[in-house]
Amino acid sequence: MTAHEIRALLSASPRRTPLRVYLQASLPLCLGEVFHFHGGEGLYLLLDEREKILPVLRREKEKILRCRIEADRVNSALPLLDLSAQSARIEPGAILRQGVTLGKGVVVMMGAVLNVGASVGEGSMIDMNAVLGARAAVGRNCHIGAGAVLAGVLEPPSAKKVTVGDGVLVGANAVLLEGVTVGDGAVVAAGAVVTGDVPPETVAAGVPARIVKRVDDRTRQKSAIDPELRK
Repeated sequence: MTAHEIRALLSASPRRTPLRVYLQASLPLCLGEVFHFHGGEGLYLLLDEREKILPVLRREKEKILRCRIEADRVNSALPLLDLSAQSARIEPGAILRQGVTLGKGVVVMMGAVLNVGASVGEGSMIDMNAVLGARAAVGRNCHIGAGAVLAGVLEPPSAKKVTVGDGVLVGANAVLLEGVTVGDGAVVAAGAVVTGDVPPETVAAGVPARIVKRVDDRTRQKSAIDPELRK
């Protein structure tokens, strides 16, 4: 997705505050069109938008004995990605926003965050607590290490997104700033802060990162992708 497409999507999307309400009532409640489940002993579970639920709770307050209200978002512009339609392996605790694109055999580990417009190519792994900002693009057969950050770019719309080529290893806690392109087969060392492009088949390390050498046989062995982990 382009920055303009994402901006248009965000502008057109209704702001939503879905609530989850657990309550016990002394008498049957009149809930109207609020989506709910009703159990024994006057127990109810309400699952709907704030604008529908709160007026009902105010109207029925004399019947309500106990009530707990939970909200995990407020005025949210985009929902999370529908994971039921995905073929990728997505572990518990990962957060993927609508508009994320995942290729075949992608693995997203616990705690990873992928924002709108981010894309991950076939066979790549996004490790624990890594962050892919808006529009960040990861190629095929890559490994984005734990805690790494690929900066998101939405504004200004003309800003260049972060692009990672095929077969790239980004080490743990590395940071790729906006506009950076990492070429095919490159390695970004753990903890590096990358402010400029990384040529293909090179190793970048340090703060700020600089090119320290070409990828050699030893580096390839240490940064090799294991297909078994993509199953």
